[in-house]
Amino acid sequence: MNPTLSKRVLSAIQKLVTGDKLTPNGTPIAPYRSGPQLVEFFNELGFNDSYSWGGGFPTRSVFAAGRLDQLNGQPGIVTAIETAMNPAEFIDTDFKPEAAARYLNRYLVFDGWEVVASGDRYRMRRRGENLVACEAKLEPDQHASHEYIKEQLDKCERKLRDDDYDGAITNARSVVESVLADVERRLDLAPPKYDGDIVKLYKRVQKLLNLDPERKDISDNLKQLLGGLASIVAGLAPLRNKMSDAHVRTYKPARHHAKLAVNAAKTLLDFVYDTFEYQKSAGRIREHEAVQR
Repeated sequence: MNPTLSKRVLSAIQKLVTGDKLTPNGTPIAPYRSGPQLVEFFNELGFNDSYSWGGGFPTRSVFAAGRLDQLNGQPGIVTAIETAMNPAEFIDTDFKPEAAARYLNRYLVFDGWEVVASGDRYRMRRRGENLVACEAKLEPDQHASHEYIKEQLDKCERKLRDDDYDGAITNARSVVESVLADVERRLDLAPPKYDGDIVKLYKRVQKLLNLDPERKDISDNLKQLLGGLASIVAGLAPLRNKMSDAHVRTYKPARHHAKLAVNAAKTLLDFVYDTFEYQKSAGRIREHEAVQR
């Protein structure tokens, strides 16, 4: 479900989007957007307006308020907020996205929402919800599917926020499969064909990353942690089959089930990425030149 925000909150968002003064004698909280810029802003959210220089166009605040009201309760309201909060919009201005977030959160709190920093962007979430952040450190030119993976992680968070628990679980497993398959491809020039068994895939990647729990030089404590990660993968496999929207569902997931799946997947991905980079920089694993090209 997409948030339906109160008029008080929509008014605060309007000032964020337009860059209007907070009070008649006050100061703005965000960069000023002209009429044409506001038309462009909302057209990117699905509208098809044009700006009239000869009159007949409403005031900037009235126009923005009307469009926000139309987006309220729809996916576009979240997109509008997150777009307006994009730190890139504040570059070379006297305004700071941190200050804008503090201002907006003073109002969002009454509706049970908040905007928080997430990587290099600001995201909207239920107030107080704490999703584990996954550090996708590989650059796009180093990893052909980096953008896909980032997109799937964003979808996990968005679907949790929108109460799409089935979709969140599906995306959680999909991104784990994508990362593991990519790591295997980069370290094994002729990997076995993936047959959908994510547990077997993870075990192969473990060995490629020198994390095989059977190794005698691995401490017992680390073996326990590695066993926990293996359990995450083993849990994601049947969970998706029974609860996600990819198969005939035998059990409807609750919010805490989906959130657990997403956070567990992110923890796993964070560890796999960090291990891959550490082992590679230490010279303990070697990426195939054919894959690098």
